Amino acid sequence: MLARVHTASLHGLTARPITVEVDLARGLPTFHLVGLPDGAVRESRERVTAALGNSGFSLPARRITVNLAPADEPKRGSGFDLPIALAILQADGTLAPPGPGGPLAALGELALDGRVRPVRGVLPATAALAALGAAQVLVAAENAPEAALVRSVESIPVTSLRAAVEHVAGLSPIPPLTPVDPVRRQRAEDDWAEIRGQEAARRALEIAAAGFHNALLIGPPGVGKTFLARRLPTVLPLLTESEALEVTAIHSAWGRLTPERPLVTSPPFRAPHHTISSAALLGGGHPFRAGEVCLAHRGVLFLDELPEFRRDALEGLRQPLEDGEVVIGRARERQRFPTRVLLLAAMNPCPCGWWGDERRACRCTPGSRRAYRARVSGPLLDRIDLHVPFRSLAFAQLVDGRPAEASVRVRARVEAARERQRERGRPNAGLEPGRPTGWSILCRQGRGLLEAAHSRLGLSARAHVRVLRVARTIADLDGRERIAPLDIAEAIQYRALDRTVEVDGTDAYAAAPGK
Repeated sequence: MLARVHTASLHGLTARPITVEVDLARGLPTFHLVGLPDGAVRESRERVTAALGNSGFSLPARRITVNLAPADEPKRGSGFDLPIALAILQADGTLAPPGPGGPLAALGELALDGRVRPVRGVLPATAALAALGAAQVLVAAENAPEAALVRSVESIPVTSLRAAVEHVAGLSPIPPLTPVDPVRRQRAEDDWAEIRGQEAARRALEIAAAGFHNALLIGPPGVGKTFLARRLPTVLPLLTESEALEVTAIHSAWGRLTPERPLVTSPPFRAPHHTISSAALLGGGHPFRAGEVCLAHRGVLFLDELPEFRRDALEGLRQPLEDGEVVIGRARERQRFPTRVLLLAAMNPCPCGWWGDERRACRCTPGSRRAYRARVSGPLLDRIDLHVPFRSLAFAQLVDGRPAEASVRVRARVEAARERQRERGRPNAGLEPGRPTGWSILCRQGRGLLEAAHSRLGLSARAHVRVLRVARTIADLDGRERIAPLDIAEAIQYRALDRTVEVDGTDAYAAAPGK
């Protein structure tokens, strides 16, 4: 007898529908599993056999053939256990074939005692099964809130194989989990009110948040670069519904969701260590896994101690920052991972860290300073809109007990600026100069400022456009329709590293804004 149960297999960030076909034939009792299964799938034979026995069912004494169709696609993961067990019981006659309500769909790992364990990638898998026409999908109770985010299919939380069988047979139906609107909360553990001084840096990061601009924080050790960077997400707007589902699918594929928080509503914040490999940062491996830049999609990727990162990892960021996606290709497989991130990086001005500081003398030679900064290539710096110098704080600023402006007030200005950008169809960081939207129209004085900066700083064409984008964001924050000369002047100030050329032992970084 032939039986079919539907499930899905995760490939990168997407899931593909898989049909589990079971045939019971005469012959010596055997259990064959075909259809390009990986190691975890092949081991399901032992888990399914033990789970059936410990749940009160017997494995049919027949020649069992399990085919995972389509047979030419690799199958990975442990989520095939539950559908294989249900298909065997259906082929044996213990379960009746599904009625007209749609195909039987299930996803879950089986423990040896028959309990159903959660698996990763349930959100994209449920979406794939819903597109197939499934009315219900049986998942582990821990995965049910995640599956319920797909409102076109009922999420049935099952705790054991026995409970799943009784539900399918109609003996003890399990009510579907009612989808609820998740609580949409902003990060509350940190606040900009805790920051002392650094008004120029706060202003620059507010611009970065408003226009989704990449930013580089430059300053000596201990001035608050990391402290401020980790509070940037508190001024970012909450994700829209479509953005939240997109980000949640990524974290679902990584298995990072919890039943208490099945939907990611706040922009992600990822801060990998500088020893990270290129594959871990950009994605790859076998099987394909998303990297840190993808996990930060729609949020912040913070790279502290930027020059200490591997050169190949940093250079690999150039295309994802420009295109908003990273494409990983192998001989037989190709995956695309979304990477629309706000890159926030931090670095010292020199190897010892004290170049340009008023408190301590720098011990580095001009050559060592040039070599240190050369670890970050010019093409990568071109993709960073804001170069933000930090200065050491005076004692009076450190002991000042007056609270600074809170995140909620900064976020209100950022949200207002983002709303103006939605009318143009995209954040300012992604505006294209060739589109006839009028976003980059300048007055004569503004054009003159930009022309002077272009000749003196030697701005590339990409840097020229990024100055315009930053100026557009400054105008949005101030509620102006047209870019003013002051907006251009402030945007040019944030190109500090374009003018750090040493002449007679001096460095323009020391005279950069905020220094």
